[in-house]
Parts: sequence; structure tokens; C-alpha cells
Amino acid sequence: MSTLKVGNKSDKQAIAEWEEFRASIANATIVDLNETEAEKRKRIKKLEADPEQWFAYYFPKYCFAKPAPFQIKSTRRILRAEKRFYQRRAWARGLAKSTRRMMEVFYIMFVKKLRVNALLISKSNDNAVRLLDSYMVNLEANNRIINDYGVQEKPGKWTHGEFTTKKGCTFRAVGADQNPRGAKNEELRINIVIFDDVDDDEVCRNPERVNQRWLWIEQAVIPTVDISNIYYIFFDNNIIAEDSLAVRAGEYADDVETINIRDENGVSSWPEKNSEDDIDYMLSIVSYESGQKEYFNNPISQGKTFKEMTYGKCPPLKALDCVIIYADPSPSNKDKPTLKAKVQQSCKAVVVIGFYNMRYYVYKAWVDTVSNATFLDWLYASKEFVGNATQVYTYIENNSLQDPFYQQVLLPMIAAKDKELNTHLNVTPDDRDKPEKWFRIEGTLEPLNRMGNLILNVGEKDNPHMKRLEAQFLSAAPNTKIMDGPDAVEGGVFKAKEKARVLVNRMKLGTRKTNLKRI
Repeated sequence: MSTLKVGNKSDKQAIAEWEEFRASIANATIVDLNETEAEKRKRIKKLEADPEQWFAYYFPKYCFAKPAPFQIKSTRRILRAEKRFYQRRAWARGLAKSTRRMMEVFYIMFVKKLRVNALLISKSNDNAVRLLDSYMVNLEANNRIINDYGVQEKPGKWTHGEFTTKKGCTFRAVGADQNPRGAKNEELRINIVIFDDVDDDEVCRNPERVNQRWLWIEQAVIPTVDISNIYYIFFDNNIIAEDSLAVRAGEYADDVETINIRDENGVSSWPEKNSEDDIDYMLSIVSYESGQKEYFNNPISQGKTFKEMTYGKCPPLKALDCVIIYADPSPSNKDKPTLKAKVQQSCKAVVVIGFYNMRYYVYKAWVDTVSNATFLDWLYASKEFVGNATQVYTYIENNSLQDPFYQQVLLPMIAAKDKELNTHLNVTPDDRDKPEKWFRIEGTLEPLNRMGNLILNVGEKDNPHMKRLEAQFLSAAPNTKIMDGPDAVEGGVFKAKEKARVLVNRMKLGTRKTNLKRI
């Protein structure tokens, strides 16, 4: 039985909670006592040949949902590594990065038969111990592991935060900035390092503290491994800040994963566990900024350029000479993901812009990470919103990167949708040679916003899409990853200015010369 290190809890409370945790694992892992030894060997051999079946059998409490393809592929890459492997896994909350990591480590230990000497490192020692407790309780109380691989608990070497199995595998919890040196198990140096939830909000707000902690990782932790032997370095942390330990780990890791709660098509990346309704509800009860940080690996910090946005009543559409509908279907060629990042989520945006009395009004906005079909629905909804109230011009951003997509995917989809709805969208590609996104947004929109001449429709203030647009404005900065809403507004304002100049020139051409002889 394990020795408790209680922390702030009473001995009695801590023991009761541990026993409950232990019982839940034991009750979930019943075994067939009538199985013969030959049947047992055959079953184990079959399970060990398939990691997913192995996980499902030994850890039924955790494997209640079918694994997602990204999880299966990630595990496969780890287990194929022959000598060393360094992985940065930035999976959003709700995607089981810690649980799956534990199962992978046990597979390496029991099936690949690596004598494990592991460090589990988190932002505090208490957090590291709590995470390591899941490993400990499964080695102590998982009946299926005990039945197939023997009793694991080694008397006298079994305490919360550090324990050793009968076969000499050692696990140790370490808090950030603690000394991990000398963590040998006899002659065996560290061969698995797991960074789990090591980033800290407070630390990430101070670049100097991030630097210090990163130096600790590079100089005190990673060198604990023996460079000539098999070892694994795992960094499991969703991205909570633009400069964070997880971001820095991604610059060095061999295998870099960024998986959000929804994929690039705007649907659940693990639908077997997280339904669209579940995701929608969670995102509805937290702020846009918190949702982006925790579920989309997109930390949003308050920008300094757009400190606040102006809301106001928009003039009737019929009072306008024209309206601009501007659509941004995907990132531009200046926003391509790095080779390490592999995939970058593409937020899409459609805005309805009007110009009246020297002011630019955002009547409607659709801003989110969605599929191409939903993006098209937005375009047709924007056309329906304007109706016959005034002349409407519809533009779609189409730079050099987007042109194949525009020609080969978007236009055929629009043609099919036009036929289905018996209408004509009348889109025009905006293929102007644009400056870099941030400088366009700052140069075009900041002066308008500062002077109160960029107005968001107050009637849409509670619309989630308008909230996302406002949040993207307020967080906009040169290094901000997602600014597709403001980028679409910039495109719409640019086109509105062009139309305004044409109207002014027409008025000048039609002006009658003054008759000096008239009184």
C-alpha cells in the first residue's frame, strides 16, 4: 500500500480519496479467472500486436470512446522510433493528451520491455505528483496489468511522487525549477522525460521568467538522459501564450503536433468523445479569448493598437449608394504554417460593409473556423441580408496561394449553389497585390477606429460572430496568428473607398460650371 504525501489535505481525507481512486481502477479491470495459461499467452500476444487493442483492454476506464485518427497516428510514430524521440504534443483540452501519454509509456514499458526511469515534470510539484498518481494507481490496482505482467508494487519503494516497481522501473515527479539531477536508478539514467502542463500563465506573462525556465529545461532536465541510449522526451501542453515553453519546444522537437478541439473544417477533431453540441455549449459559457486559448491553441493577448471598438446604430441600407460584401476564405500566402507546425487552422470571415457620411459601418459579420460549405452559406446569407435595398458588390480575397482553390474548388461550389437556389451570387476575386496583413489592418483601419469612423453594428453586439470580430481587433498585433475578421474588414473598407472615389468623380463630372454673370 502506498505512503501518502498529503499536502493541504488531512490524512483521513487523502486516504479516503486514494482508496476510492484505487477501487475505481480495480473495479474497471476485472479478469477471467477461468482462463488457461495457454489462452492467456495467446490473448496477450494478440493484444501486444495492436497498441489500440492493448490500450482498450488494460485501460477500459479511460478508453470509453473510440480513438481519433490523429491519436492513433501520433502513437504509431512514437512506437516506430528505434532509439530516440522528441515530441511536442499541443492537443487542446478534452483530447486526452495526458491519459494517452500514460498508456503509451506503459506500452513502452511492458510490451517494448524498456526498463523505464521516468521523470514527470509539471509547473509545480503538487501538480506533478497529482499527474503521476494516475501511473501509480494503475501499477498498484489495475487487475489486468497485475494478472498479465505481475505485481508491480515494490515494498519500501512505493510513495506518492516517487516509486519503483519490482522489475526496477522508476517514476519520479518533479516541479518546475526543482533539481532533477542525480535521478539515476542504479546504473540506469533517465530515459523518459514527460513535460505535462509545465507552462504557467503567470510565468508566460514575464519573458525573463520564460527564459529562465527554458534554460532550466535545456540545461538541467534534458541532459539527464544518456545520449547514447534509447530515450523519449515528451512535451504535452496546449499553447497558452505566444511565447511559452510549448512554443519553444516546438522549435526543437522531431515531431510537432497542434490539434484543436475542432479541425480545419470546423468539426470536432474527436467526434466519438466531443460532440458538436458539447463543444458549442462549452464555447458559449467562456469568453472568446478563453475558448481560443484552451481549445484552439490560439492565445489572445490584449493588443495595443485597437484598445476599444465603437458600436453604433447603422443607417438604413437603402440610404447607401452601395454595400460591400467581403469574404476571406483562408490564410494568405504570408500566413502559411511553418514546416514544424504542419497544420494551421484557417479562420474564415465574411463581412457586410457600408459607407455613409464619411463613416464605415460593419452591418454583419461571420467569423469562425468552419468548412467551405458553411463559408458559402455565409456568403448567400449576406446577400440575402442586403436584398434589394441597394447595389451590392461581393468580393472574395484571392491571392497567389488562394487562386487554385478559388478556381478549382470555390467557383464550382458557387455555381452548384447558384443552380440549387436559382440565384446568382456575382462574386469578384480581389487579387490585388496586398502588403503584409498586419500593416494593412493597422494602416487602413486604426486611424478610422481612433477617429470613431469605423462603426460596428450595435444591433449585432451580442452575436457571437460580432464578438469574435471585436476580440480579434482588440488582440491584433504584428505577431498575432488569427486576424481574419479584421483582414476581411480591411478588404471591405478598401473596396468601399474605391467605390466612394468613383461616386465622387461622377459627381464632379456632372457638376455645372458657375455662371459668373448670374447673381
